[in-house]
Amino acid sequence: MRRLGKIAFYTLVALLTPVVALAADDDGSLSQAVGTGFPYLGFALGAGIAVGFAGLGCGIGQGLTAGNTTAGIARNPGAAGVMNTPFILGMVLIESIAIYGLLIGLLLWLKLP
Repeated sequence: MRRLGKIAFYTLVALLTPVVALAADDDGSLSQAVGTGFPYLGFALGAGIAVGFAGLGCGIGQGLTAGNTTAGIARNPGAAGVMNTPFILGMVLIESIAIYGLLIGLLLWLKLP
């Protein structure tokens, strides 16, 4: 468990570390192509965290929904028709949360200069 925690921590560090693109000016000096400073770091981290948590939460929710619906149909096959509509509606609502997280991430990402 300790090893898994280290792997998860280093993966998060690698994914959330913003990479700053450097471009050479006409005089040969390096200038930063992406904005500098704390506010831009916040936008980049906010976009990554929004999309990541939205995907994580929706993946867990969809897995639980599909698993419980399948278990319910296995226990009572006659209820498959009754369970289908709430299952599809639940999946749509869960997926809308993921799209909302993606939208927030894109809006924050587009704030970068």
